[in-house]
Amino acid sequence: MVPRNVAGVEGKSFQLKFVRAAQMLLFANTLCDPPLGQATVVPFGQDAIKFTVLLESSKSFPEQSWEVVLWHDGHEDRVWKELALDETKLQDEPLVIQVENRPKVYRRWFSIHLHRPARAGPVYFTLKYRLSSNNAWRWVNEHSNLRDGELYFQPYTPPGNLIDCLKDFSQDFYVNAVESETPHTLLWSLTAPVKAAEGKVSGISETSLGIPRSFSRWFSLVRIWSPWLGPRHGQGQFAPKEDAILASFLRLDGLHLVLLALSGVDDVLTILQSDAHGNVIAHSRNDNTEEGRARVLAAVGTTFNTALAAVMYHARKLVRGDAVMSPTIKDEMETALDKGVKGEWMENWYDGLTYCTWNALGQDLNEQKIFNALNILKDKGINITNLLIDDNWQSLDNHGQSQFQRGWTDFEANKEGFPGGLKHTALTIRKKHPNIQHIAVWHALLGYWGGVSPDGNIAKSYKTREVRKSKGLAEGTMTIVHEDDVPRMYDDFYRFLLESGIDSVKTDAQFFLDLMDDGDDRRRFMKTYQDAWTIASLRYFSIKAISCMSQTPQILFHTQLPTNKPRLMVRNSDDFFPDVPSSHPFHIFTNALTALFTSHLNVLPDWDMFQTSHPYSSFHASARCISGGPIYITDTPGQHNLPLIHSMTAPTIQNTTRILRPNAVAKCIESGVYTPYENERFLKIGTFHTGSTADYGVSLLGIFN
Repeated sequence: MVPRNVAGVEGKSFQLKFVRAAQMLLFANTLCDPPLGQATVVPFGQDAIKFTVLLESSKSFPEQSWEVVLWHDGHEDRVWKELALDETKLQDEPLVIQVENRPKVYRRWFSIHLHRPARAGPVYFTLKYRLSSNNAWRWVNEHSNLRDGELYFQPYTPPGNLIDCLKDFSQDFYVNAVESETPHTLLWSLTAPVKAAEGKVSGISETSLGIPRSFSRWFSLVRIWSPWLGPRHGQGQFAPKEDAILASFLRLDGLHLVLLALSGVDDVLTILQSDAHGNVIAHSRNDNTEEGRARVLAAVGTTFNTALAAVMYHARKLVRGDAVMSPTIKDEMETALDKGVKGEWMENWYDGLTYCTWNALGQDLNEQKIFNALNILKDKGINITNLLIDDNWQSLDNHGQSQFQRGWTDFEANKEGFPGGLKHTALTIRKKHPNIQHIAVWHALLGYWGGVSPDGNIAKSYKTREVRKSKGLAEGTMTIVHEDDVPRMYDDFYRFLLESGIDSVKTDAQFFLDLMDDGDDRRRFMKTYQDAWTIASLRYFSIKAISCMSQTPQILFHTQLPTNKPRLMVRNSDDFFPDVPSSHPFHIFTNALTALFTSHLNVLPDWDMFQTSHPYSSFHASARCISGGPIYITDTPGQHNLPLIHSMTAPTIQNTTRILRPNAVAKCIESGVYTPYENERFLKIGTFHTGSTADYGVSLLGIFN
């Protein structure tokens, strides 16, 4: 026990008559690096790992000496033994900002080196601590709910064959070892036959990749539904509930096995599933009337990022080598590129502050609401560069029905909301708000959510075809422009927009290409619509376009992976939902994990709009600023957080507003790849910004709870 008359904080005596050691233990906190509850990889070539422990105790109690012990099984016989840590002092204390209301504590630092064990396999560890040798130990696990930490020591000799990584994969796979373009990785290309389609019915094949050997954790990117990807995690048996396009396994030797299912080549879609025994199954659908091939790439590497880069670099070669475009389409693409993409246009498009009408003005949209919103922005001193007129400006049929029952009738805007036509709206905006350099409009890839109206002027001007949609949210039939006329329709439509003062687009609902129920329809339209849209966007808007709801595998690999055109802006996740509080942390988590994959595409990931007057506004603003992507707001007119907007932007000498973003795409850092959303861990998002030359730059880290 400790008597009461002992000097405390700032010379004051302690208020407690006696202080028991158990009380001080109860209120002490520890922090360990490497952390408990997670797996830490020790790279090959590193013979020891340093443990550093911070122990904090309240200054409401007298300062005492402490003991900290590492308890681990890193011995030849795997018996748990203790290793006492040495108290040390840091040369540089961590910089702490916002110290108000921060608890007043003593901080003590302890460290020790744990050497690489002679045996193979993981090492498990935990911590215990106490006040002097006369008191009982307290285990960290008892009060923190943290599991033991894990150490994976990488081998000096990596596995040399795929069979060392995958157990019992099907002999139907032809395995080809290929040269990897990333260091310390091995790469294999796997192909297997897929049955040919018969009429409207696609050929389906399932081929087992076997069970990944000796792994503890897995991470995958799955199709949470047709237009969007999302992260999933697990320990033990591989068992995602949704179809995956990417799966990574953290092996017990600290190496990473990455599997990538490649789609969009030869009309074959391949995704990764699992069976009851944990086998990874390549499920393939062939829409072509000739036998196709399932394609899966596998890489094992010392880091997740190098293994992922290995499969993505090789995937780009395979897509580039496929005859994904006809000679006519290729010529048109080159012609559009030869016309030039103006650098200053792209700079303003990427780096200008954008205002979007979607959440701001609602679905009952008209030009007066837009004019009013822009006037309020001007009065508040919010100097936007880009305006996005979202859904509900188009001329549609079936007024009052579901969006999936409404079809597009005319290029011109609807007369009820835009009586003077789209050109009048755009000219008025440009006259009254010269700061707005780009005006974009929304439209669906197939016209509208319900395609085109069979009775409208568009259907009278172009051949059409009726297609069936898969069962679900938008099931039924719809009319769309015939494959023969899709290029002409897009050329006419974008020419009309440009002549009306519109110089950019947001093209949504692109996943409807994959919702077509019949294989022959997908074969007709999948690449036709993608290529026609890409060429028209280049020809008329210098690719100033946002691709949305387009994380369908055939689009990811056919349109977004190749580097034969300027970088495209692509929505990186499902929507910002202002009225669903639980969605906001998961929105950031999803974007950071999905960016691990999309950062390898020829795209600028877009983390979606948000509202600056929202309870989570600062949370979203921080994420957008570090994302490396665009920033666009959808504030209700008059409800603006000006200090927040000013913190995200900066004025230029040209009297424009530039958003503050790094020039590299942000993503979850390596140590967080296998950490599930449910774990009580900080999300760490990393990126960097280079200067005018590659000789210097700065790293950035965003930490979210």
